[in-house]
Amino acid sequence: MSATTIILIILAVFVLVAFMSTFKVVPQRSVYIVERLGKYSRTLDAGFHILIPFIDKVAYRQNLKEQAIDVASQICITKDNIAVEVDGILYLQVVDPQKASYGIDNYRFAVIQISQTTMRSVIGRMELDKTFEERETVNATIVEAVDKASESWGIKVSRYEVKNISPPQSIRDAMEKQMRAEREKRAMIAESEGDKQAKINRAEGDKQEAIARSEGEKMRKINEAAGTASEIEMVAFATAKGIVEIAKSINAEGGMNAVNLRIAEQYLSEFGKLAKTNNSMIVPADLSDIAGVLSSITNVIGKSNLELPTMQSTKPPRQK
Repeated sequence: MSATTIILIILAVFVLVAFMSTFKVVPQRSVYIVERLGKYSRTLDAGFHILIPFIDKVAYRQNLKEQAIDVASQICITKDNIAVEVDGILYLQVVDPQKASYGIDNYRFAVIQISQTTMRSVIGRMELDKTFEERETVNATIVEAVDKASESWGIKVSRYEVKNISPPQSIRDAMEKQMRAEREKRAMIAESEGDKQAKINRAEGDKQEAIARSEGEKMRKINEAAGTASEIEMVAFATAKGIVEIAKSINAEGGMNAVNLRIAEQYLSEFGKLAKTNNSMIVPADLSDIAGVLSSITNVIGKSNLELPTMQSTKPPRQK
């Protein structure tokens, strides 16, 4: 192969390379930073572009999509001197490609360092229990700090999320015991509340039962009293009616003789009982005095002028 042929081949390759470097196609959501003779020239957006060979050069390629950057775990000391391991995820986006290219050498490394520094500062102002309760406060503080620092770099930090907060094993064991005790406490409280409610229900039931029983007893006594009163009233009415009938019989013809005979019978009957039940007895000196007794009683009845009582009603009152 001759030297002329070799030179032509080299020249063709050079032209081809120069031609290929002249045309640039920028992908969607990306930008290219072009330098002309080592100085910033322009920013190429998505699309087709033509550069001047050997004069224009693509110095930086920036991605405009939101990026999720993993912040490695680190040891932080809480306010109560507990060492905890914390990691998280930082979300950011390039809003000014020129500043992101020339404002800092490596913005990803820079925002990670700021995130970790701010995290240590925030955790150091909290007690261990608060770190679990106030994650939103931690996230907001880190976002504010990193976003303020990266403003001059053309970076916008959208949010930060704490992934894990891992205390030492001894602290985790103590927390587990505390949570177990808290659960047992809640269970005992719930059980006592249930027992209290059950006792209240039983007492209320006993109260209602006692009231119902007393009401029943009251009605029973009222009914018994009403029955007794009605019975007494009916007996009194019957007695009164019997007395009226006796009075009628005495005033009738031969009634006085019947009375005398009845009194004599009663006298002799009682006298006989007295003789049977006692070993000693007083006997009248003259048994003929019996006739005198009867005569005296008859005279008393005659002098009393028994009259027939006027009955208001011949029927007993109606029982209520």
